Amino acid sequence: MIIGNDFEIGFLLVAFALLGIILIGALLDTLHLQRLHPRLIGATVGALVGFALIEAVPLFT
Repeated sequence: MIIGNDFEIGFLLVAFALLGIILIGALLDTLHLQRLHPRLIGATVGALVGFALIEAVPLFT
């Protein structure tokens, strides 16, 4: 996938943040760690993973 403008980068970061909210937030909720704000942590981790993927994938091609 070729990322040509800032809108596509923002869209990917939002998509990964939402995935992080769903997956990591559900994991932390299942482990009964509500005091750590599972949705906020999930969004942060998802956005960081998305950013890392956006930066790392061009290095492999």
